[in-house]
Amino acid sequence: MPGSEELRNNGVVKNVGEARETPTGPPHEEFAAGLRSDRSTRNRVARSILDHGPSTVAELAGRLGLTQAAVRRHLDALAADDVVEGREQRVYGARTRGRPAKVFALTDCGRDAFDQSYDQLAKDALRWIADQEGGQEAVAAFARARIAAQASVYRKAIESATPDKRAEALAKALSVDGYAATARSAPVGEQLCQHHCPVAHVAEQFPQLCEAETEIFAELLGTHVQRLATIAHGDGVCTTFIPKNSTDASASTAGRNPA
Repeated sequence: MPGSEELRNNGVVKNVGEARETPTGPPHEEFAAGLRSDRSTRNRVARSILDHGPSTVAELAGRLGLTQAAVRRHLDALAADDVVEGREQRVYGARTRGRPAKVFALTDCGRDAFDQSYDQLAKDALRWIADQEGGQEAVAAFARARIAAQASVYRKAIESATPDKRAEALAKALSVDGYAATARSAPVGEQLCQHHCPVAHVAEQFPQLCEAETEIFAELLGTHVQRLATIAHGDGVCTTFIPKNSTDASASTAGRNPA
């Protein structure tokens, strides 16, 4: 997914909500320009959440160079249009004192605004494979073949990186394919976070896609990995844990958030 992509003109970000106050002083052209600016900024807010995952107001303000008050105003408008929703921040590991920060995540409607997908066609095709060509195991074979075809590019990226940068190299390669991925350090390893999944709606019905992806990550990184969360399972981010200093490539926990 190219970085310049914006919310499609499909009615998700509405003009009506932005034009509730009728201008009394500025000319019509100036008012219209203000509306366009608001829509552009709201697209930037939504895009930032897509690229970085569920975010706090402070994080969005820092990334976009806006005041927190301005971010809240745009989030309120996006929430009213069912593009984003507020939720309690998920905490992995030991919980610190105090209430977790509130984060804002894209809704299914918000994700759809960025996707030009053929979800129904893909679901129909996989259902046909399951019905005609050997059931769920045939779907799993398709999923493994699909990710294997993508993996050659990922493999080159990983092999050209030093061992401590392999997760980061994989994240960059995944981002080129539209997964908006990042890698970050965790107490006993690393977390590979995919903030967007182009096939999330299909994977809701066919988790073999997630399972095959997790298996290929383990193979590429030469270690067992554990899938902690998936967008298809209702989480804000697909999160894969990569343990530190592990060489056991035989085990892989795939597909679902175990919580």
